[in-house]
Amino acid sequence: MRSRRIFKGFAILAVSGIVAVGALLGALWLERGSELTLPAPTGPFAVGRTIYDWRDDAGVDTLAPAPGTKRELLVWIWYPSAAGPSAAIDDYVPAWMRAARAAVGPPGLLGFLTRDLSKVHGHSARDAGVSPRPRPFPVVVMRAGASAFVVSYSTLAEDLASHGYVVVGFDAPYRTFAVAFPDGRVMSRTPENNPELCAEQPPARQDGCVSKLLTAWTADVGFVLDRLERLNASGSGSGAELAGRLDMTRVGVFGHSFGGATALQFCHDDPRCRAGIDVDGQPFGSVVQDGLRQPFMFLMSDHGDLSDLAHDPADRRIWAKIEAIHERQPPDGRLLVAIRGANHFLFSDDGALLKSHLVLRALRMIGVLGIDGRRQLAVTAYCVHRFFDAYLDGTSGRPLDLRSPLYPEIRALR
Repeated sequence: MRSRRIFKGFAILAVSGIVAVGALLGALWLERGSELTLPAPTGPFAVGRTIYDWRDDAGVDTLAPAPGTKRELLVWIWYPSAAGPSAAIDDYVPAWMRAARAAVGPPGLLGFLTRDLSKVHGHSARDAGVSPRPRPFPVVVMRAGASAFVVSYSTLAEDLASHGYVVVGFDAPYRTFAVAFPDGRVMSRTPENNPELCAEQPPARQDGCVSKLLTAWTADVGFVLDRLERLNASGSGSGAELAGRLDMTRVGVFGHSFGGATALQFCHDDPRCRAGIDVDGQPFGSVVQDGLRQPFMFLMSDHGDLSDLAHDPADRRIWAKIEAIHERQPPDGRLLVAIRGANHFLFSDDGALLKSHLVLRALRMIGVLGIDGRRQLAVTAYCVHRFFDAYLDGTSGRPLDLRSPLYPEIRALR
């Protein structure tokens, strides 16, 4: 009798577990298919968006598997628009691109925990007319982190564009997870081009691994600026609506994670960069030894009390690099700030909004995440546009103070 009761108890537990798992999977499936709208831009301009396929016939892609392959980028441009309230908002990810990407992922459970992109809505009108404001708009190049899609940073791009900037991001074959071009070609990242795997290399090979990737990533930014200069000077053809509307004397660069490291090194290498931001990216390259002349901000996630870094040799090395650059910057153009509670993976739409809210809430309950995803994006967007407002309009003559009662999460580290 006792064994029968024990068996019955285990059976009840097993059935309860199956029911609970089924309920969880059902909730995740419903959540995946529910509608989601990105946070609204906070600036006065409506936002337009256009997409280009740009090929570099004069240069090669050093990270392509086949030697001699020409560099080619899928370029996304967000800009201040004349679109009215009735303008049709573009799909977050165009349908042709969703279909092409579906063949390569995201696979399995990762895809199940991510929002159906056809249900995600931004605030950009496709190919809308440019705002008629007479003064040309400053340009900001935005670089995604590691293999991330640049559209996953639409919240930051749309907000910046709504404040009067032309924001240019791009997906790069063999670096981005999968780049789908309008003609149907899909090019996936190769494993050796994953920046995160450089850390797993033997110490003697780590620097060479990172240097190869960083050189290609910064060259991509330079190519994009070259093409923007040509586009700005053109009067017809693709991009004619932006001709003469770009102020190429006021160029900023920012990025997240390895994209932030790219922004940092590019601003060191290319004087066209007037100001830049590294969003929670570890510095690499010659900028660590040489420093910067331009205004630059390190915008970091919450790494706790700085005294805690002493207990982790890797964190201590990263912090030493950041301090070395920061301390050599001109005092009126340097910022080193963190967002309380912020997590490295919540600076993008994907991490903050598109991943399962059930999972994100659970992670917050157990203390893994310290801030709501929408809130982290709101604070980040505020910091980004305030920084570029200060240092791309030519009027800043004193250090920028980002402190605001609306955003108490902002913490100055230096």
